[in-house]
Amino acid sequence: MSADRVNLTLAEVAALSHKALLASNTSEPNARSVTTSIVAAEAEGIHSHGLLRLPTYCEHAKCGKVNGRAEPGIRRSAAGALLVDAQEGFAHPAIDAGLERLIPLARENGIAALAVTNSYNCGVVGFHVERIADRGLVALGYVNSPAAIAPWGGKKPLFGTNPVAFAAPRKNAPPVVIDQSSSVVARGEVMVHAQQGKPIPTGWALDKDGQPTNDPQAALAGSMLPAGGHKGAGIALLVDIMAAGMTGANFSFNAASFADNNGGPPCTGQFFIALDPSVFAGAAFSERLETLFTAILNQPGTRLPGDKRNANRARTARDGISIKRALYDDIVRRTQGG
Repeated sequence: MSADRVNLTLAEVAALSHKALLASNTSEPNARSVTTSIVAAEAEGIHSHGLLRLPTYCEHAKCGKVNGRAEPGIRRSAAGALLVDAQEGFAHPAIDAGLERLIPLARENGIAALAVTNSYNCGVVGFHVERIADRGLVALGYVNSPAAIAPWGGKKPLFGTNPVAFAAPRKNAPPVVIDQSSSVVARGEVMVHAQQGKPIPTGWALDKDGQPTNDPQAALAGSMLPAGGHKGAGIALLVDIMAAGMTGANFSFNAASFADNNGGPPCTGQFFIALDPSVFAGAAFSERLETLFTAILNQPGTRLPGDKRNANRARTARDGISIKRALYDDIVRRTQGG
């Protein structure tokens, strides 16, 4: 262990996260749910949604920007439709409660949808859709976030980086997972660069005047560039409609930031669709998918979405992770009520 780094096992990540959340006005069930997401992000190498987020989660639970003791309310509004009110609390326990009922509904009806409203940052969207695919279902997820992308041709952020995620089950292999931000890169990656004092690559973001910037702080004050230009902005719009319009949550331009203590609860939304492939494609679905995947992998240099995440899981399960000592010390201080 170097002087400025701390090595942790995934079990230590879990213990540290859980304790810090409990000490930050968060109930045990909610702390457990958020901790599971943090550990999964670290295991997959998605550090921008792992321990790096924990101090903010703790700070927001303490100041009331997120209700750490919320108890999600769930109701079935139609045969295959569920609505969960996160009650201004963490998204993770609200999604957990919804998925528990979504999966049997999808099997019963062939398709079912889950709308989560009055919510907060849900972490890695792929984490949630993969859990649906682990149960043999195809999954789609739409998540909106506070404004970070300007509409095409504009300069003022209006849409969030609004990711869309997809997962499909595989025969004798982990699900294929696609988790795509509407921006060139997730805003969390800019936050990582800001924390580390590193410039961002050209083409990631614009400053508040609409000029290209390599300064992560200027990027956070400006806007992210949409992936694929106007197509990315179109996807951001689609996600805002699905995650906020369909759930009654705040649109991105009305949501308070996930990054600071200003404003009230963000009250963003998440929307998930689960489909039983056997109802649509029959029993041959898995075999047909493997034919497609084999055709992809037969070309040198290719890989399937999610393969890197699976490789990272194996590595971190064996070797653990490494974080900056300053971050570690901050989290330890929070476990003690600081």
